[in-house]
Amino acid sequence: MTDAALEVDATGLRCPQPILRAKRALNTLQSGQRLLVLATDPGSLQDFAAFARQTGNTLVEQSTDAAGVHRFVLQRR
Repeated sequence: MTDAALEVDATGLRCPQPILRAKRALNTLQSGQRLLVLATDPGSLQDFAAFARQTGNTLVEQSTDAAGVHRFVLQRR
């Protein structure tokens, strides 16, 4: 388990809601802190990779469980 300072449950939400919620949550964190995002939207796999590149935040971890829940850990720049 990654030491996330905050968790966002965006399961059941469609694009762009998971990214918007992650962006809002990241804005509350200090530099270096981590955010855990849970999402079920299949498009979120590409969305979070692009979001990390565009914002300069680091996508530390990305995985998908057997139930189809995608887990993203972002570290604030």
